[in-house]
Amino acid sequence: MSVEDRVIRIIADQAMIPPSDIVLTDTMSDLGVDSMGLVECIFALEEEFDIDVPFNANEPAKSDFDISSVRTVVAGVERLIAQQHG
Repeated sequence: MSVEDRVIRIIADQAMIPPSDIVLTDTMSDLGVDSMGLVECIFALEEEFDIDVPFNANEPAKSDFDISSVRTVVAGVERLIAQQHG
């Protein structure tokens, strides 16, 4: 399973929708993922990929992790995997 598929599965679990309903241009709010759900997604991503996501739930705009869309989350996870496991 690709990184993209795994990220989408985690987001789908939080949004309580089938992964097939998610497209890369969706935002977390499009999918109904609130701030608590977002934190759960971050924890799940860290566990799934054995990475540390630089995300501050209290100040998401100041975090070094772009959560603006599913695509940017996938790209961020891929970048962290390369940095932390490269």
